[in-house]
Amino acid sequence: MTRTLTPLALTSTNFAPFGDVVEACGHSTKSVMSINYGQTERYHDLATIDVNTADGQVLVNIFRSTPLTLPTPSGKYSCGIKIKIMERHPLSSQMFMPLSDNPYLVVVAPKGDFDESKIKVFLASSDQGVNYHAGTWHHYSLALNAVSDFLVVDRGGDGDNCDEVQLIEPITITQ
Repeated sequence: MTRTLTPLALTSTNFAPFGDVVEACGHSTKSVMSINYGQTERYHDLATIDVNTADGQVLVNIFRSTPLTLPTPSGKYSCGIKIKIMERHPLSSQMFMPLSDNPYLVVVAPKGDFDESKIKVFLASSDQGVNYHAGTWHHYSLALNAVSDFLVVDRGGDGDNCDEVQLIEPITITQ
């Protein structure tokens, strides 16, 4: 039997158990600074980047993601998107910031022993990034509408920093 999930809105509150939402809105005036002689607003300290375990180092990458399935002309995903695998990075956080003007899906489950019943799906807009806490289960990038680029900040260094699990039954994500 295939379980079906509908994406939730991606908000800092909804996503807090899994990581940080990285965006330039909804922040207190304490975290917004005027710099460069008033020409720039700095949205300060938006994500906790955690890569230091086992002498890790910060890596800055670009990932180019191809949608798993493209929408029909009506904009709906006729067959839905099937999720069959999840991964986690036990030694570090992993941040994704979209560089393309396309929404994307964020599929997560809590840290610890993997529990398929706790998977959640969020719909992220093109101006929202996510930073997965170390050990948070997630699906790889799920671009929507078109091939999309993401700026990714994660860990390099010694140690096995990627665990994968296959789902017992695939999950279908619908609109």
